[in-house]
Amino acid sequence: MKVLLVAEYREKELLESTYELATFADKLGAEKVWFAAGYNDNLPKVAGKLYLADANKYGEYNPDVHKNLILQVVEKENPDYVVFVHSSYGWDLAPRVAASLKIGQVSEIVDVVDGTFVVPACNAKLRRFVKPATGKGVLTIQAGAFQPAEPNGEPEVEELTLDTADSALGFVGYEEAEAKSVDLTKAEIIVSAGRGVGKPDNIPVIEELAKALGGELGASRPVVDAGWVDHSRQVGTTGQTVAPKLYVACGISGAIQHLAGMKKSEFVLAINTDKDAPIGEVADVLVVADVMQFVPALTEKIKSMK
Repeated sequence: MKVLLVAEYREKELLESTYELATFADKLGAEKVWFAAGYNDNLPKVAGKLYLADANKYGEYNPDVHKNLILQVVEKENPDYVVFVHSSYGWDLAPRVAASLKIGQVSEIVDVVDGTFVVPACNAKLRRFVKPATGKGVLTIQAGAFQPAEPNGEPEVEELTLDTADSALGFVGYEEAEAKSVDLTKAEIIVSAGRGVGKPDNIPVIEELAKALGGELGASRPVVDAGWVDHSRQVGTTGQTVAPKLYVACGISGAIQHLAGMKKSEFVLAINTDKDAPIGEVADVLVVADVMQFVPALTEKIKSMK
């Protein structure tokens, strides 16, 4: 089996998620071939063949141009799968490649089990096991789902060119995200509320623990989507990526999108009624208890120690 892995650059920097692609390919037991629209002075540190398109000429992103460059590599290498990270780059480009090749696409893969792809469903409450019906396919992997491989090796570079790089689309530039009212990335302690807290009236109980610890209130996406907590406090791939000294997860099951946003925390305390919840895989301590019974008791204990 052979996979074509598509690396991604942003503002001349190679994204770390590139090395997650390598881990995914290893889990699949596949031969790796690489594509990048990047820079000669900042190549991925990977073994194997790398087809390199000069980003100075073809841009860090142009959907028409990059698609045609990738199709060129597909014709040369005939891979079983073309694999992107599930980023804005991958969201846009993967379906264009799949449509051009007339093959199936599987998006947001979080694991591989016996050669079958695992993807979340029902807001990550369920998982589906799928394979493209077309045999060959285009895939995107969820950022943070696979541990980045160690950067090592020197690629065998083959430069790519196009006869014409004309496109009706043009890359204008990157736009800074709207400033958040709360910058959780600077917080040393974060106490986050998940759907397991039960109802919006219980959020102040979680916030009280955050205050007792001298930290900030965070939240999972379902809580934010429900309007219980402001979006500026969301932790995860669609919120803020944080790395506090202490992260307390209250009633958070641990969807991969959330885990990817907090897995670099130095110490993780999780409180959940389900001892098999995915959050337990990254927690240093998992307390199996009702959040609304345990958190008030913990808060009072902390206050009594001051």
